[in-house]
Amino acid sequence: METIAYLAPLLQPQVFGIIALGVLGGILIGALPGLTATMGVALLIPLTFGMSPVMGLNMLIGIYIGGIYGGCVSSILLRTPGTPASAATVLDGYPMAARGEAGRALGMATVASTIGGLIAAVVLATLAPQLAGIALKFGAAEYFALALFGLTIIASLSGDLLKGAIAGVLGILISTVGADPIAGVMRYTFGIQGFASGFAFTPALIGLFALSEVFTQIERMAKQEPAVVLVKGRWPSRQDMRDSKGALVRGSLIGTLIGIIPGTGSGTASWISYNEARRSSKTPEKFGTGYAPGIAATESANNAVCAAALIPLLALGIPGDVVTAVLMGGLMIQGLAPGPMLFQTNPDVIVGIFGGTFLATIFMFVFGMALIPVFARILMVPRRLLTMSIVIFCYIGAFSINLNPVDLYTMVGFGVLGWGMQKFGFSQAALCIALILGPMMESNLRRGMLQTGDNILAFISGPITLFFLGLALFSLFGPVIARHLAQARIHKPN
Repeated sequence: METIAYLAPLLQPQVFGIIALGVLGGILIGALPGLTATMGVALLIPLTFGMSPVMGLNMLIGIYIGGIYGGCVSSILLRTPGTPASAATVLDGYPMAARGEAGRALGMATVASTIGGLIAAVVLATLAPQLAGIALKFGAAEYFALALFGLTIIASLSGDLLKGAIAGVLGILISTVGADPIAGVMRYTFGIQGFASGFAFTPALIGLFALSEVFTQIERMAKQEPAVVLVKGRWPSRQDMRDSKGALVRGSLIGTLIGIIPGTGSGTASWISYNEARRSSKTPEKFGTGYAPGIAATESANNAVCAAALIPLLALGIPGDVVTAVLMGGLMIQGLAPGPMLFQTNPDVIVGIFGGTFLATIFMFVFGMALIPVFARILMVPRRLLTMSIVIFCYIGAFSINLNPVDLYTMVGFGVLGWGMQKFGFSQAALCIALILGPMMESNLRRGMLQTGDNILAFISGPITLFFLGLALFSLFGPVIARHLAQARIHKPN
C-alpha cells in the first residue's frame, strides 16, 4: 500500500505534465546535432529549484531519456549523430533513409529505444533496493575504495588513458578548493569568500557542458549544413521486427549491464551491442547497408543505459555515466544525498523516480512516433537562434540559484575549460565525475585513517574494500595488459 501511495504524486496533472514536457524537450535537444542530453540536463537543473523532488528529478530524467533517444534523429536524417550515444546508429540508419525509408528507420529506432528503456526500468526497480541494502553496511574504507574504483574506470574508458587520467586528476584538484572537509582550513580560495565552500556545482556543470558547447557551435557556424533527408512512413515492417528480435533483447541486456557499471555510458553500450548483433547474425554482410537489426541493437542498448545508470547513482552515490553525474546536481538542489541512506530517509522519492522512469519511457514512445513526420522540419531550426537562446539560459540558470555573481565567473571559467578540453581531446566527463568522487574519496580516506589511528593496513583490510581495490587495479591496468598480449600474439612467429 505504501508503494501505491508513493506513486500517487506521479498522477497529479502538474507532475504528469512536467515529465511529458521534459521528455519532449529532451527529444528536441537530442535531435539537434551538437546539443546533448548532458547539456540539456545541466542547463535545466536550475528550473527544478522550487519544484517537489519527485517532479523536478523526473523532469530531468525525462530530458535524459528523451535526449538519448532524440540523438537517433539526426543520425538517420543527416548522417550526423545528435549525441555520442547514437553514433553507431548512423551505420544502418542513414543508408535506410537514403533509400527513402527514413520513417521506417525512425520507427525502428523508437520501438527499440522503448523496449530497451522498459527492460532497464524493471531492472532498476528490482536491483537498486537490493544493492542499497548491501551498501548500508559500507564504512569509510569501503566508500573510499568504491570512489577510487569509479575514478579508475573513468580514466581507462576515456579513450586515451593518459588524457583521461589528466582530466581526472584535474577534477580532483579543483574539488579541493574551499574549506577542508575535516579540519575546516581554507584551501586555494585566494581570499575570495564566494569560493569558501568550493566551486558551486550547478554553475560549474552549466559551464562545462552547456557554455562550452556554445563555443564549439560558434566555431562550426561557418561550415555548410548537411542536407536533410525527407521522411515518409512511420512503422517498421513485420519482417523488420522478426529479424530484430534477437538484437532487441541482446541490446537491452547489454545496455542494462553496461549502465550499471560506473563510469561507462550509452556510447560504449551501443557500439558493443552493434558488434555483438553483427557477430551473432546469420547475415552479417547486411549490417551497414540499412539493416533494421543494426538500428535495433544500438538504440535498445543506448536507451537501456538511461535507467540502468541510475542504479549505482541511487544505491551507491556513484554516477553510472556523465548524465547521471550531472543529475547529482538536481539531487543536491533538492537537499538530497544519493546513496543507500536515501532509500531509508526518502522512500517516496525513490519510488517516484522508479515510476517516473517508466512514465518517461512511455512518453518517449508516444512523442517519438508522433513527431516522426515533422523531425525534418525540427532540424531546419536556425543554428544562430538556438545558440543565442542557450547563452541566455546559461546566464539565467547559473545566477538564479544563489543570486551570486561569483557563480557567473565560475560558469564562464568552466565553460572555457570545457571548450579547451573538448578541442584538445580531453574528457569533460572524467573531470565532472572526478569533481564528484574527489571529495567523497578524500573525506572517507581521512575519516577512515582517523578511525584506525593512521594504520593503512587496518584501513584497507576489509573484504569489500579489498574487492573494490582489486577491481580498481584491474580496470586501470587490464586494458594495457590486454593490448600488450594482443600485440605479442600478432608478432609471434608461426
